[in-house]
Amino acid sequence: MGPAIKGNPLHISILLLVISYIVGEFIIPKYSLFNLLNLIGIIGLILSLILFFSSLNLFNSYKENPIPQAETKRIIKTGIFAYCRNPMYLAFIIFHLSMFFTFENVGYFLSALGLFVWINAYVIPIEEQYLTDKFGEDYERYNQAVKKWMFF
Repeated sequence: MGPAIKGNPLHISILLLVISYIVGEFIIPKYSLFNLLNLIGIIGLILSLILFFSSLNLFNSYKENPIPQAETKRIIKTGIFAYCRNPMYLAFIIFHLSMFFTFENVGYFLSALGLFVWINAYVIPIEEQYLTDKFGEDYERYNQAVKKWMFF
């Protein structure tokens, strides 16, 4: 049995995208951004998809289940996981922020913020405790060597 995380971050991310679209299109007014920010948003969308699918590919190549509640057989330390401990979660947050920059919908910004807080405060600590209990010193060394969010 894997970590006892309540909720699936992928499902929550998709649900927040739908809610953000509805709130941003029909309730909260749009705020025009600079064209440069729209371009940054499009680039961010592309980068987040690359980050997500490269992470998913590594999970599949190691025959690991990417669902957070699944049992883990090993620590993936190669590819993007050599630079970031949570690349899929980072991809979700970048995707939401990029949706905000691209479509100028404040709902996407709010969902990115909420998703970051939930993942950082509730999902990752449970996963890290599970991995520490399961892999001990090996995970502690990995935890110290690789940043949680790539840059911090």
